[in-house]
Formats: sequence, structure tokens, C-alpha cells
Amino acid sequence: MEQLLTANVATNLYWFGRYLERVEATLIEAVYHFDRIIDIDKNSGKDFYKKLGVDLEYTNARDFLNVAIFGNHSANINSLISYAKENAIISRSNMDTEAFGSVIELADLLKHSSHASFLIDCRFIDYVLSLISEIWGELTRKQKRNTSDYFIRLGKLVEKVDFHLRIEKDKEFSLVVMEEIDKIVSILAPNAEFLTHNENDSYEAILNSVNRKINKIIVEG
Repeated sequence: MEQLLTANVATNLYWFGRYLERVEATLIEAVYHFDRIIDIDKNSGKDFYKKLGVDLEYTNARDFLNVAIFGNHSANINSLISYAKENAIISRSNMDTEAFGSVIELADLLKHSSHASFLIDCRFIDYVLSLISEIWGELTRKQKRNTSDYFIRLGKLVEKVDFHLRIEKDKEFSLVVMEEIDKIVSILAPNAEFLTHNENDSYEAILNSVNRKINKIIVEG
């Protein structure tokens, strides 16, 4: 924990964790809704992306995957991984070398796959998810954690809460993750004091609490 980071590097490590987690969570949900479009509800993908603030149009399940991953909207995977790549480049000296290389490899894979003739299927998504799992593994294999590792972990956890609440899943899971966020916050900002939350709190209240904690660490810290 003796590692010193500039506010810029800390912010980019945090957002790297957020974007990589967002890519992973979105892909998992995309596969789930792909199956629902085929078997249960053709509008399942539209309903999901509506919660992400995206009006998605598609003709069938296969088209849904292509539009979801490479479509012209704010939640497309190609753009999200490119943001994670930019964060990683800025934070390169404070990131595991193998993990950095894997991020660049993943970003290049998605960029090269984004041309119109490439057809997305679940096997491709499973492969991308396996690469993301490898990156998380490379980032966490060290026995001793540096400050940079905590900021990446913090980004991952905050995105878990944010994504989970945005798609309106149960609050109980988010509150469990919040407890882990609080543990990291107590390490990075031991003098900060925050209120705890329960299932009676609104989604907005929980997210606002998370954002206050992050601002305390990164902006004010």
C-alpha cells in the first residue's frame, strides 16, 4: 500500500475497472436475452437495453447480438472496451504487464471483428468472456496488493452495484457488494465516514452514496 498514485492515474484505474466490468456484465446479459428472444419474448433485448438508456432495434436474435455488441449506441461493447484500453494505457506503469497486454489484445479483437461481414454468435461472446476472466485473474494473482489494485477493484465493484441497480435486480446483492466497497473505502480513506444502507433505501439513494464515496477518495483525496 506504499504505492503513490496521482489523481489522474487513480481515476483511470478506477474507470478501467468499471468499463471492464460493464463489458462483462453486458455480454452476460446479452446472451441471456438472446435465448429469451428465441424462446420466450422477442422484445426481451429491447426491454433490457431500455434500462441502459438505449433504444435498440433488431429483426431477430442473431441481429440482436450484432446490434448489441457493435451497434451505434452508448452501450456497444466495442466502444466500452476501447475506453478501458485508453484507461489502461494511461495507467500502464501501475498495471500488471500481462493484464495490460491482454486488454490490448481484447480491444484489437473486438475492433477487427466490428466490420459488417463478421457474424456474432454465442461462441464468440463466450470467447470474449473467457479473455475477460483471464484479465481479472492476471490482475488479482499477486499476493500483495498495491494501491492501484484497490482502485481497479473499487471500479469493478461500483460498476457491479450500478449495473445491478440499473437493470432493477434485487437490492440485497447490491448491498452485499456495498459492504465490500466500504472495506476498500476504509483502506483508501480511513478517516471518511458514511451512512450504511438497507433494502428500504431507493436505488437512487444507494447509487448517490456510492458516488459520494468515490468522490471522497478520488476527487478530495
